[in-house]
Amino acid sequence: MKFNVLERLVMLNLLPKEGSFANLKLLRVAREALSFDEKENKALKFKQVGEQLNWEDNVVADKEIQVGEVVSQMLKKELKKLNESEKLLEEHFSLYEKFVEPPLHPVE
Repeated sequence: MKFNVLERLVMLNLLPKEGSFANLKLLRVAREALSFDEKENKALKFKQVGEQLNWEDNVVADKEIQVGEVVSQMLKKELKKLNESEKLLEEHFSLYEKFVEPPLHPVE
């Protein structure tokens, strides 16, 4: 699945910080895949402004990242929890569609 910069950052924050030994190993691999390499960091020019992280938009293409079933289920669970508690933010929208509820497309 392809993810943009914002989706990758949001996913990194949604992943649980604790879990079983087996899941922690999977989470570590997922975090590495979602992280930005030196080339991306240089191109994006990340800059912390207060509590907000800014970057150069449209300089890094969406990245194809394989998210396994266990990690997908963890993300889905977190997104559902945010939705049920009405704490879902605009930044979660595209991930919610990718992991929880795919958008409806009109039948042609």
